[in-house]
Amino acid sequence: MKRLIINAIARFLAGFITIAAILFIPAGSIRFWNAWLFMGVLFVPMLFVIGYLIVRDPELLYKRLNTSEKEKTQKNVVLLTAIAILSGFIISGLDYRFQWSKVPFPVVVFSAFMVFAGYMLFFIVIRYNSYASRVVEIQESQKVIDTGPYRIVRHPMYSAAILIFMFMPFVLGSFFALIPLSIFPFQIGMRMKNEELILEKGLDGYSEYKNKVRYKVFPFVW
Repeated sequence: MKRLIINAIARFLAGFITIAAILFIPAGSIRFWNAWLFMGVLFVPMLFVIGYLIVRDPELLYKRLNTSEKEKTQKNVVLLTAIAILSGFIISGLDYRFQWSKVPFPVVVFSAFMVFAGYMLFFIVIRYNSYASRVVEIQESQKVIDTGPYRIVRHPMYSAAILIFMFMPFVLGSFFALIPLSIFPFQIGMRMKNEELILEKGLDGYSEYKNKVRYKVFPFVW
């Protein structure tokens, strides 16, 4: 448990420092207030979730810290996603430095709320699904989860991710950052397609669940 806590805290601090550097260095200033806002709505709830998992579900925390994908398709999707997000951060910083965009303040505030809502949805998902690791795999004794948000959509974790990263450019005050991140939903679609093939093949009852719950990430939309 002690090693798990140290690892979780180290990952949290490393993530905070890395994202801060990627945002503030291109911006050329720590006065990039949009970056502070984004990091606040992202890392404050993240710290809360880490604390929750340490107390209530340390096994899931261990799974969430494992980022080593085994499937080739998933490795490619993760790489492309990382490039898109990294590009979005860098462009946002440059946008602040050179004042390319003027995102209205109400849009920034609303988008910050949506990012926070996305992370709260993520928290709800992990409360219902202790198998919600970061890698696509069939775990020992895994069963189909069809309660909570899983009664509405099959992949609520991806719903949360899309909310967070599609509203991220507006929180950061950059319309141009939306360009690389616009491929994010398509990457999620690729990941889900491969994941569902794996689940249908290896998880008992998933095909029946798939037929029962029609929508993947957003009701009546997708």
